[in-house]
Amino acid sequence: MRSKRNKTIDFSLEEASPELLEQILQPIKNIRGTRDKIINGDSFKVMKKLSPHQVSLALIDPPYNLNKQYDGLNFKKMTTEEYQEYTQKWINLLKPLLKDNASVYVFSDWATSISLAPVLAQNFTIQNRITWQREKGRGSQKNWKNGMEDIWFLTVDPNKYTFNVDRVKQRRQVVAPYKKDGVAKDWQATSTGNFRDTMPSNFWDDISIPYWSMPENTGHPTQKPEKLLAKIILASSNPGDFIFDPFAGSGSSLVTAAKLNRHYLGIEQSLLYCAWGQYRLNQVKNDQTIQGYTDGVFWERNTLAAQRKVMRHKN
Repeated sequence: MRSKRNKTIDFSLEEASPELLEQILQPIKNIRGTRDKIINGDSFKVMKKLSPHQVSLALIDPPYNLNKQYDGLNFKKMTTEEYQEYTQKWINLLKPLLKDNASVYVFSDWATSISLAPVLAQNFTIQNRITWQREKGRGSQKNWKNGMEDIWFLTVDPNKYTFNVDRVKQRRQVVAPYKKDGVAKDWQATSTGNFRDTMPSNFWDDISIPYWSMPENTGHPTQKPEKLLAKIILASSNPGDFIFDPFAGSGSSLVTAAKLNRHYLGIEQSLLYCAWGQYRLNQVKNDQTIQGYTDGVFWERNTLAAQRKVMRHKN
């Protein structure tokens, strides 16, 4: 029997309401100009039908080059050359959709990243490689536990792109505050604690993967956290911009975009994952919170009590 604290979204298609399933778009009719929808279909076919030059930010979380099952659909590990061809194929379909000042973020594990890098460099300007310490990972007796993933930050134009550094600062608790002439230096003394809002780096150690007690958690095997996606969306887009995800999974990027007042479009081949994503989108109007993002900043792990204290004080 499931614990009352377990908030995982993993209902079956038989349990989904007809009204919910009707909200998911099927790419049968003209879908040019479509926004704020999940499309159930094959990305390699659907992208050909979309309007060009509309995407400000693309979030790409393709199957990593591993043997993996997604709702009964198997992705089989390829040779390096085959995976690079696969990558170039979706890039060729994506590029016409992008605005001239668009940014693209591509997720990968360390091994897949080696294959991705030369293909990405041929098609975009690589601005940075972010390392996400996702913490959870299977232990190994013969190798180091894999607790990291790469996120490639790419732009269409090397100089013309959005980056809102002030919207993605991280708030750290000050343990040993330094004062100069009795005044706090580079930190703030408040009634709720001592804090420093720091500039974001390319090493992200403040984000856990979704787990069973979080409302955003689903049964998807490789779900990305809303907090992680919020960092990217806030940094590399503005309110009202158009966010695109051709491998949408259970809709985390779309939900986060909606919570942050962006337009969005996602494509996902599993109808079940689409249903989970649409269910989550329907909750946004009642709940726009993003765990770990409070008071306009991102917080370290295990600081929920401090975040609540700040919000109680503000309210």
